[in-house]
Amino acid sequence: MIKKILVSQPQPTSEKSPYYDIAERFGVELVFRPFIKVEGMSAREFRTQKVNILNYTAIVFTSRHAIDHFFALAKELRVTIPEDMKYFCVTETIALYIQKYVQYRKRKVFFGNTGRVDDLLPTMVKHKNEKYLVPMSDVHSDSLSKLLDSKKLIHKECVMYKTVSNDFTEEEIKTFDYDMLIFFSPSGIESLTKNFPNFQQDKIAIATFGPATAKAVHDAGLRLDLEAPTEKYPSMTGALQHYLLLNEE
Repeated sequence: MIKKILVSQPQPTSEKSPYYDIAERFGVELVFRPFIKVEGMSAREFRTQKVNILNYTAIVFTSRHAIDHFFALAKELRVTIPEDMKYFCVTETIALYIQKYVQYRKRKVFFGNTGRVDDLLPTMVKHKNEKYLVPMSDVHSDSLSKLLDSKKLIHKECVMYKTVSNDFTEEEIKTFDYDMLIFFSPSGIESLTKNFPNFQQDKIAIATFGPATAKAVHDAGLRLDLEAPTEKYPSMTGALQHYLLLNEE
């Protein structure tokens, strides 16, 4: 019986989050505790990549972290982003977040609907003459690069922020008592094994979002109990709700 779930993400800011509905419906306790944290890269570190932001006419954003660190680095580098710079975002939520840094209406902003770059690709192909810059974490795969190559788009990936382990305190380790752990990146699995080198899974269920995270669980010799997204359940909350329903029976 699952009663206490650790979600390795920051706590949702909206009271309308589906996680709260799940907690109320199934009577489970949800603890939001990120296993990883993101740190910005210094201008000095960034310069070693020999990337000139102004050589590009469009930026591809896959997360709000990417937006934050792109504009922070631009400021530190004293780079003024041109008014005609285009922005391509994997979701509308990420696109709207750009308003934190620029006047949205004055910019050309495009976004996908599913959170997958595949969904954004047709729009990017329509702008095939753009030179795309993709800010990324130091932990990433080359799948996005291969995808853009397949459409013969001009692009450059660059590291603008770092993903590091968000270490647990001694007290947190002593009171680590969960029925289920939910992870969203391979780095989260690495943090688990780092903080708990003698971790015994036993009856603890593990859920993951994304194929790379699922692979990290298998590579760590752990049992994967729930994998999202699927065609029927594209979100983690949808997959989690279905899983808890099955476990009620």
